[in-house]
This record gives sequence, C-alpha cells and structure tokens, in this order.
Amino acid sequence: MTDWNAAVIEEFRANNGQIVDGQMKGWPIVLVHHTGAKTGTERVNPLVYQQLDGDTVAVFASKAGATTNPDWFHNLVAHPDTSIEIGTETRPVHARIADGEERERIWSKQKELFPQFAEYEETANREIPVVVFEPR
Repeated sequence: MTDWNAAVIEEFRANNGQIVDGQMKGWPIVLVHHTGAKTGTERVNPLVYQQLDGDTVAVFASKAGATTNPDWFHNLVAHPDTSIEIGTETRPVHARIADGEERERIWSKQKELFPQFAEYEETANREIPVVVFEPR
C-alpha cells in the first residue's frame, strides 16, 4: 500500500468516514477491500464513489488516467464478493462490471460531478471500467 493510500485510510477512519484535509477534502470516499487475484493478500484502497440506488454504489477504475486498469480492478474481477467501508459502516457487497447504457449513464454523471474524470478518460486511451457494488 502506498503511503498516500495509508494516509487517506487513516484519515477516513479517524474522522468517521470523512476526508477533512487535502485534495480529497469533502469527496465521497469508500474503502474497498479486495483479495489479490494471484497472492490472496487482502488489500484496501480508498476510492471516490457515486451513490446509486439504495445501498448500491459505483467506483471507477480510472487509475488517474493511466493506460492500464488498477490492480484492485483485477482483484475484484477474480474475487467479486467483498466488503466496503462507507462512513462508519462496513458492508458486505458483490462487485460487478457495468456495461452498455448502465455504464454510460453512471460514467457520464461521474464526469459531470468530478470533471477530472473526463480528463482521466482522455489520457487513459481506454474505456474506464465502472464497478458497481451491490449489497449481499
């Protein structure tokens, strides 16, 4: 885990699921637990999320505009039953990849809410996957 991720996770947990300082201040952050596809090691990544219906949320495999998907994405494809932390609550969820109209609707809204995601799309030169977490 990078020092940056560790610091965000620490701040998230210390402030009841809120980021109160830095570049992500006030952003909707979820901590995504995932199991390494090859290693089986449990990991946690802080990600920006979008609230969908009910307890369903979406995250985006943008990797800040990199040309490859993040490792956590591959891990969720391999092990889709996992958990997320939102606020002070840990929820068991099932991850699935949105496609077609659903993906386009969620992705378009994310670019409206956070214009930097449109920039990520331009530099990534790939379709950025949208991962939907549904309650288990």
